[in-house]
Amino acid sequence: MSNSFRLKSGTALMLALGLTAGAFSPVISAAPVIAQTQTQTQFADVPAGHWAAQFITSLAGRGVIAGFPDGTFRPDEPVTRAQYAAMVRGAFSQSSVRGATSFVDVPPNYWAAAAIREADMMGFLSGYPGNIFQPDQNIPRAQVLVSLANGLNYTASSQASLGVYRDAASIPDYAVASLAAATERRLVVNYPDVQVLRPNQTATRADVAAFIYQALASQNQVATVNSPYIVGQQRLAQASLPAGTTLTMNYADSDKIVVLPDETAALTLTVSQAITDSAGRVLVPAGSQVVGELRPSGSGSQFVAQQLVLTGGQSLAINATSQTVTTTETIRQGAGFGQTLAGAILGSGAAAAIARTTGDQNVGTLEVLAGTATGATLARIFGRNQVEVITINPSQDLTLTVNETLLLSAR
Repeated sequence: MSNSFRLKSGTALMLALGLTAGAFSPVISAAPVIAQTQTQTQFADVPAGHWAAQFITSLAGRGVIAGFPDGTFRPDEPVTRAQYAAMVRGAFSQSSVRGATSFVDVPPNYWAAAAIREADMMGFLSGYPGNIFQPDQNIPRAQVLVSLANGLNYTASSQASLGVYRDAASIPDYAVASLAAATERRLVVNYPDVQVLRPNQTATRADVAAFIYQALASQNQVATVNSPYIVGQQRLAQASLPAGTTLTMNYADSDKIVVLPDETAALTLTVSQAITDSAGRVLVPAGSQVVGELRPSGSGSQFVAQQLVLTGGQSLAINATSQTVTTTETIRQGAGFGQTLAGAILGSGAAAAIARTTGDQNVGTLEVLAGTATGATLARIFGRNQVEVITINPSQDLTLTVNETLLLSAR
């Protein structure tokens, strides 16, 4: 019967397939695999030094915006009202504040009809007199910022913040209050001159990406970006994640991980609850990832963190560990995977040992983590009619404790 493991890496493939086939050869421990659920998309025309690179790549990774088939983003191209509506729908999930409007110039089969309807119902966009939307009209920068401030229900304490703009006199009357709110909330990003708003200029794709990102940051949905072009942003305060801080984690792929007692396996966990300081500043956003590996610890297994990857893409070395997990389970000869391990994620050593012990190679529903088990362990367990494994419940067993203070930027 053919083996149908769904494998996380080539290392796991060599170990699991090589051992279950009966040909044992030790596998040298590989470097930890660094993986991110949130893809950091890179575009050919948005190099790392581009003023909007952090905004664009992060939103593209979240699926809010997209590039073109040729691998470009075209950051300087204009954005239409329909295109903007599609971006808003991808970025926000606000409750509806009004009923749907039937715009006379947006037929039901128009490519952005659903996005326009939802952006209107959420309060981000509205039409012109006569139920006209003008979907193909280029959208001005002021209109984008007014849309975001209104859709998020932001109001300004005063209009004094508009004094930062040298061209404040060109702000349309309808936009004054909302632009003051947008400025106070640091939604405004002005390139190349932070003091020039250009409210009536058509918004570019880069402009809209920056504005939407800042709106998400104002809601603590993404990590704060330190850019000299964000209006009103002072230097980010240096904050720290003190030793002893606990991080609540989850592992989306499964609620059970199975490894051998002395197996090492690469693993990436997700922060399930944001960490804030006493002032309410977000230090570690929910959705950030911790990259590390499960390692033998005494008679059990312990997760050892190596890198903290924030939602905006920033990566920091971190010293944090879980408790040692000693929960065991005995797998006996003749048992089937489906009887005891349905839906589990297996370490590659555990997968090989269990398959050999049970004789069950039909494991197409299981995944195998990249990792290694020592040759001595595998030689010792092969030939037996049972194998003892460590079983881990990630949400309960893998809460992390920070062992060494970590410096962060916070807002």
